[in-house]
Amino acid sequence: MLFSSLIFVFGFLPLALAGFFLTARLGTRLAGCWLVGASLVFYGWWSPPAVLLLLASIAFNYACAWAIIALETRPAAQATVTGIGVVCNVAALGYYKYLFSLIAFLHGFYHGLAMIDPIILPLGISFFTFTQIGYLIDCKAGLTRDRDPLNYLLFVTFFPHLIAGPILHNRDIMPQFADRRTYRLDSENLAIGLTFFIIGLLKKTACADPLSAIVQQGYADPAALDAVGAWNLALSYSLQLYFDFSGYSDMAIGLARMMNITFPRNFESPYKATNIIAYWQRWHISLTTFLTSYVYTPVALAVMRYRSRHRLGINRAAQQTPAGFASMFAAPLLITMVLAGIWHGSGLTFLIFGALHGVYLCICHAWRLAHPNPPPATPALRLGCVALTYLSVLLGSIFFRAPSVTAALHVLAGMTGLHGATLSLASAGSQMHLLHMALLYAIVWGMPNSLQIMARTRPVIGPVEPAPAWFPAWSPTWYAAAAIGLAASLAVLGLGGTTEFLYFQF
Repeated sequence: MLFSSLIFVFGFLPLALAGFFLTARLGTRLAGCWLVGASLVFYGWWSPPAVLLLLASIAFNYACAWAIIALETRPAAQATVTGIGVVCNVAALGYYKYLFSLIAFLHGFYHGLAMIDPIILPLGISFFTFTQIGYLIDCKAGLTRDRDPLNYLLFVTFFPHLIAGPILHNRDIMPQFADRRTYRLDSENLAIGLTFFIIGLLKKTACADPLSAIVQQGYADPAALDAVGAWNLALSYSLQLYFDFSGYSDMAIGLARMMNITFPRNFESPYKATNIIAYWQRWHISLTTFLTSYVYTPVALAVMRYRSRHRLGINRAAQQTPAGFASMFAAPLLITMVLAGIWHGSGLTFLIFGALHGVYLCICHAWRLAHPNPPPATPALRLGCVALTYLSVLLGSIFFRAPSVTAALHVLAGMTGLHGATLSLASAGSQMHLLHMALLYAIVWGMPNSLQIMARTRPVIGPVEPAPAWFPAWSPTWYAAAAIGLAASLAVLGLGGTTEFLYFQF
């Protein structure tokens, strides 16, 4: 079931909200049970048998978490249980996401290896697995001690984040569910949530989905693309991915807010970033935070401890040496980003995508080490930095979307003019597409994002930069209601042609 489907908007969502607040009158635990049940129906709509896998994962991780908390006075045993839990989660993820691709790859070298049937990837497995891995590590760190099975079920299955994030931490969400005010209908939060949901739905149906056919057609035969076609394909996909994930993130924030829950930020104008570090601080923020906390930081600290024991130095001077930079920056960054790449998929294209971004980050950190006190950036310099960052991301997105490395290379060859170039804007369709693209870029680079527009409402956990003074911030007024009503009408008109969210496949 998609957030942008008719059955969700006009069927599931009203029933889920009504049931939640009505059952809350009989008790908060009953309301929690209703929400868990509704979330399982939402998840099982795609594939009922997948619910069994989700529940098995929840049962296993709850048992591990219970044991980790119970063993807090026995650190060695606690670490063992935590390690077993993390390894089993990663193994399950590897089985569903990578086993078939690995066997197919090995079969190319050794034909005697028996092939297996393709394994159907359970929806959202990466997200609910990472959520639970983070929970186990937080339990070991003493950041949560909650053993209530209903609370754990609610934390993992809460449908606004279940399929494509954000990756949540128990310490951010469960205190909100423990607040009795969460279970009372709040008209202001309902209005804020609906506003976010409608903005996200409009991004999905009016901005992202119209580009889907162009992207599919282009990648169906990338060798046939000339320079104009290849650039059009690359730019179209970058905008489709941007508005698709931005729209999903807004809808997730809005759905949670309707039930008085505030989510952490997960998307914040990444194409406005002036460098690749800032880009990853704005794109899929919960994944960046997860990888930073549980991959990059442990690896970097291990390197620092090794260098300290061997008196190799960890100060700035040591970091600026080739060996120091390679060990303290390049190695942790490349490991983290390669894992980020293959987290998205098992193909070689995803590995290249992750490695590219790892190299980008290494270059950016090296520049910062060499220029610790840069002069204030002029508007022209900032514009150039934004353009360079976007073009770097654009290159990575070609490998991210391409079905094979060969297809990605065909697109790159087309973009460099190796396949020739033609330009025809005679058709009305071409002119409308150019107008649509121009409008989308104007929104990306010229408009405040939805968090800024809604800054007065404290839309996410943590501070939010307000919208520029020239842009009217949201407030519960009749003209804001009229604008959102118009946006809702436009969004609903596009519901029949909606496609699956791009991040659902991860």
